[in-house]
Amino acid sequence: MTPSSAASDPHPVKVAEVTLAFWVMKICATTVGETAGDLLSMTLALGYAASTVLLLSLFVVSLVAQLRAERFHPLLYWAVILTTSTAGTTMSDFLDRSAGLGYATGAAILVTLLVTWLAVWRASVGTLAVHDIRTRRVELFYWIAILISNTLGTALGDYLADDSGLGFLGGAALIGSGIAITAALAQFTRLDRVALFWVAFVLTRPFGATFGDLLTKPTSQGGLDLGTAGSSAVLLGLLAVVIWATYFRKGASSTA
Repeated sequence: MTPSSAASDPHPVKVAEVTLAFWVMKICATTVGETAGDLLSMTLALGYAASTVLLLSLFVVSLVAQLRAERFHPLLYWAVILTTSTAGTTMSDFLDRSAGLGYATGAAILVTLLVTWLAVWRASVGTLAVHDIRTRRVELFYWIAILISNTLGTALGDYLADDSGLGFLGGAALIGSGIAITAALAQFTRLDRVALFWVAFVLTRPFGATFGDLLTKPTSQGGLDLGTAGSSAVLLGLLAVVIWATYFRKGASSTA
């Protein structure tokens, strides 16, 4: 979309274009969500409940700003993705650990919730397309689905890493294979692209979660023991570089 067309369009698209860079940023953001969520709840000992309240508050603030924006702002958009990822991490941990549901039960509940929400979205709007989000109503459906999927991804990633016996590296490898298969299906088949998007979106969250655990957990638990603070800082830096290279280098932000 050119600047002139964006200015003349009363309802411009307000979400990021789905490209390879989008998925790189998504994985970075969801991995930061895991490490930053653990930084608050575990390293800083705020606990899952208090961390969830804090991070959900940040999500609401960022979401309101995003909904009120009149056009696509890369930094604002990815800030909301980050807050859904961090809030999703602590919400999942609260349900699975503090509430005692366990990873498998928590993941099953969240799968049901996500499928139900997507069904409501489709029934209300007629499509689940994510490339043409223009109104606040549709955008709200979009962001709630993202919050649920990121919470689900944490539970699924923890289940694969802890309960399944695969460990952090094995869980990341399995989810990575699932992402690769989904990408191949999108490239070489005529399967519905919207359905494949949501499959990939859900899968990238547990990939980020297990990769985040791999970076931060002690070596005795199969991790690399890099710490939550250091890992979060490095991943935020990487995300910032990719955002800059995608949207701001050569003035790309003016044509978003």
